[in-house]
Amino acid sequence: MSAHFRNIALIGKYQSPDVVEAVLEIAVFLRERGVSVSIEQGTASSIGEAGGYPVATYDEIGAQADLAVVVGGDGTMLNTARRLAEHAVPLAGVNLGRLGFLTDIARKDALQKLGEILDGNYSEESRFMLDAEVVRNGQRVFHTLALNDVVVNKGELGRMIEFELSIDGEFVYTQRSDGMIVSTPTGSTAYALSANGPILHPSVGGIAIVPLCPHALTARPVTLPDTCKVEIALLPPHDARVHFDGQTRFDARAGDCVRLTRAPLSVRFLHPQGYSYFAMLREKLHWSASPRHN
Repeated sequence: MSAHFRNIALIGKYQSPDVVEAVLEIAVFLRERGVSVSIEQGTASSIGEAGGYPVATYDEIGAQADLAVVVGGDGTMLNTARRLAEHAVPLAGVNLGRLGFLTDIARKDALQKLGEILDGNYSEESRFMLDAEVVRNGQRVFHTLALNDVVVNKGELGRMIEFELSIDGEFVYTQRSDGMIVSTPTGSTAYALSANGPILHPSVGGIAIVPLCPHALTARPVTLPDTCKVEIALLPPHDARVHFDGQTRFDARAGDCVRLTRAPLSVRFLHPQGYSYFAMLREKLHWSASPRHN
């Protein structure tokens, strides 16, 4: 066993009956390898007695764990990444979801691949996050982090909203659209991709801004340096809804400004030996698939 991983926390998809068997199987395997295992509080509530394993909050995991194994889909990983970012706990993901861009270990290979990580056969990469705040009348009214993206959209309105986009304090344009996606490289294969945004390799220091159904058809996605400050100011009378990683929401008012910068915190991902970003894209996006014949 690698001396680096003596305490491992298991975090599963919240209130998912499918995750119980996988979490307990992994817990037994890790314990047999001599690892101290704990189970995240919300995950343990789905398991019942948690199989006799210690139960830990996210703060306790951040303080004690050498590694967190996330069992679920990308949504579970996004939530975990935000909760543990300040603690710099490395994350490994076992995919029980649909696509699994972030949870790259297949369920059937979980024990083998986690064993390889314990043996020190893994690669590590760092993904940056967005620091997001909403400012109203000069005062911050909301603040959070996002690993994938921040989306400003029209919410339940049946019409477009209007806002001003500024980069590093410089006015860029006024846009009428359904909204705007501001994406990290990690989020470039998520909602931004479906809105015709660019795919950014994780090592690229870039932030993509992707318009949602702009009224001016010349509005196109733009990739910015990750040193930029992005500001989206809502023009009256338009209110809007702001989503962070598709999980946290804030109802913004006309006149509010959404300010986005690269966060000082980053997320550490561990991948089994042989992990390839492009192989992952080929599989998830069905590149090189044979054409269908009628």
